[in-house]
Amino acid sequence: MNLFNLEGNVALVTGGNRGLGGAMAYGLAEAGADIAIVQRSSEETEVVERIRSLGRKCEVFSFDLSETSKIKDLVAAVVDQFGKIDILVNNAGVQKRSPAVEFSEEDWDFVNDVNSKAVFFLCQQVGKRMIEQGKGKIINLASLLSFQGGITVPAYAASKGAVAQFTKSLSNEWASKNINVNAIAPGYMATDMNTALLNNETRNRQILERIPAGRWGQPDDMVGAVIFLASNASNYINGETITIDGGWMGR
Repeated sequence: MNLFNLEGNVALVTGGNRGLGGAMAYGLAEAGADIAIVQRSSEETEVVERIRSLGRKCEVFSFDLSETSKIKDLVAAVVDQFGKIDILVNNAGVQKRSPAVEFSEEDWDFVNDVNSKAVFFLCQQVGKRMIEQGKGKIINLASLLSFQGGITVPAYAASKGAVAQFTKSLSNEWASKNINVNAIAPGYMATDMNTALLNNETRNRQILERIPAGRWGQPDDMVGAVIFLASNASNYINGETITIDGGWMGR
């Protein structure tokens, strides 16, 4: 089981204060990593307390990911606190729903800045440091909409399609430098982002009927995959997108 041991590693997790990010941050800490959480607020949530209770270092960095020009400073601040970054989990994301004919330019830019542009430039800035240290694991959060179009979410679909593609592109450049770049595509997860779908009786029923596992995913369903991709167990896996969807893509 030493293949999955993350002791001595530092993981930067965006949106690691709750939901999928919180579950993954805590899972990485259970596997031995110290955790830098990037979130919009400076509040230390229950996730931070739980990680520290494991005896791991955990610090919160308040940052607005739509301010992409400041990402270099964010990465420098994390390295200043922790000394290095071994694992990057680009989890944070936003959603805007509207029919395509009504979708505003402001909403388009906001979703793509946070979900795609910020993810790329975090990969770039952290990747530079990983190249210098000779190793690293980058895990981007894609989506089922990296493969499908969705309904009334054109900007989100575009952003997650981009994430899946530049995950492959970065992997092509960095695999030879001992840096693994991969992605996880969650299926329908019972999180705040999907509240509208969970509360829509018709859509909720339609979604459940399509999922072979017969249930929505939970944040803890993400933990095994993120530990795997962050650990030595995945050293020869590059440019892949792993779906965690209860079988949705298999139908």
